[in-house]
Amino acid sequence: MWIAVVTITAIALAAGLLLSFASRRLPPNDDDLVATVNGLLPQTQCAQCGYPGCRPYAAAIVHESEEINLCPPGGKETIRRLAKCLGRDVIPLKASTQTRMSDSVAVINEALCIGCTHCRAACPVDAIVGAHQFMHTILAAECTGCELCLAPCPVDCISMKSAA
Repeated sequence: MWIAVVTITAIALAAGLLLSFASRRLPPNDDDLVATVNGLLPQTQCAQCGYPGCRPYAAAIVHESEEINLCPPGGKETIRRLAKCLGRDVIPLKASTQTRMSDSVAVINEALCIGCTHCRAACPVDAIVGAHQFMHTILAAECTGCELCLAPCPVDCISMKSAA
């Protein structure tokens, strides 16, 4: 009986070593790398990188060698983490997206707000608070300046102001 136990143990040990060796030698699955890159992004889904969300941007970084400096909400720290993960050079945040978002915040003209909730539904970071048929307001500390709330507002009561 102990011969069977030793034989099964040896087979399991050999299989484990073989799998361990293979996992180090074989290239990583691209889907795993996309998931890893997606996990490094801030998940604001603001679309300021030019992609509809963080997952499509992560896929473009992995599959299309997209630049890693297109995410204003993530900033320098996200660029640094992406560069380390992908073995790329750290580069500064792309200027066109940096100045567009980091310096502005959305503001609601409370006298014009009709409480339709269209802006609240469009906000990717839940920076807009208010109930249906009541005036809404924007939490400036949470607003990324993505401007996604501007278009759905039927009364144009939202404007962008300098964050300073």
